[in-house]
Amino acid sequence: MNPVVTGVGLALPGVGSAGDLLGAVSEDRAAVDPAARIGKKGLRYKDRATQLALCCADEALRDAGLLGEDGLTVPGETIAVLVASNYGNADTVCSVVELIAADGSTRGISPMDTPNASSNVIASTLAIKHGLRGPNLMICNGPTSGLDAVRWADALITSGRAGRALVLGVEPDNEVVRNLTGADRVIDGAAAVLVEHPDLARARGAEPRAVVGLSVRSTSVQACLDSLGGAGPDSAPGAWFTPGESGGEALGDLLPHVPRYDLCDVWGEPSSVLGVLQCVGAVGWYAGGGTGPVYALAGRTGDDATAGLALLAPGAAR
Repeated sequence: MNPVVTGVGLALPGVGSAGDLLGAVSEDRAAVDPAARIGKKGLRYKDRATQLALCCADEALRDAGLLGEDGLTVPGETIAVLVASNYGNADTVCSVVELIAADGSTRGISPMDTPNASSNVIASTLAIKHGLRGPNLMICNGPTSGLDAVRWADALITSGRAGRALVLGVEPDNEVVRNLTGADRVIDGAAAVLVEHPDLARARGAEPRAVVGLSVRSTSVQACLDSLGGAGPDSAPGAWFTPGESGGEALGDLLPHVPRYDLCDVWGEPSSVLGVLQCVGAVGWYAGGGTGPVYALAGRTGDDATAGLALLAPGAAR
């Protein structure tokens, strides 16, 4: 049985719900203040990406009904954590490297910075904060990372390794990330979905927001659409979230009559956040009355892979 999405979380400027992703977002929006969202406790000495992830994860767990005033409402070992981030702690790593190069030793490194230099700091922090004791993965796989994380969550649940998975994508906006990406605008935010085995969701009375369907990978958007079944007129999706035009592949002639959403155009360079953000957008699509499969595609065309994921409306057959 296909896993279902039972909760979502967002930590983006000017966005309060999944449905907000489908409309115009004001350019005049303040950056997310994690302390204002979840309080200052536990944020001290954490880098920007980890702080954004903490407030986003809190929202997703609460939205799914898995986090209450007294903590988790289900056993922590049933929840896996999968975090996608390509540049999350790059600012800390670069700062530590610069200090070592300048000083010739590690003496100048603050002990508060050392944990933040670990590649899996975001995923491990979320697990420690909420007592999530299922499998814990940090995915750094380029622009497809977000959808790759959803795919691995699907694999963990269908194989019986975990009953639920918190899937989160996060990237900070700072000088280091802009230098690495060459972008003048980076998303500075996080998105999350709570994916769950349908039997567990049904047992606790949780409402499925979407069903996780087929996952594919290819070297072009067209090939992904063909594999997902969207090439023919009778199998076109209800909507699709594009990977943007940055890969160089012209998208204008693909599925011309299907509503499409380009979140790259709205948020700037999203990197690993894109795939998870698209899944949250799909939940917003269904909540607003949308029907039919929603296709989410992320990546770069050409030599690098493009990942595709079909999200089906609750109750739809694969």
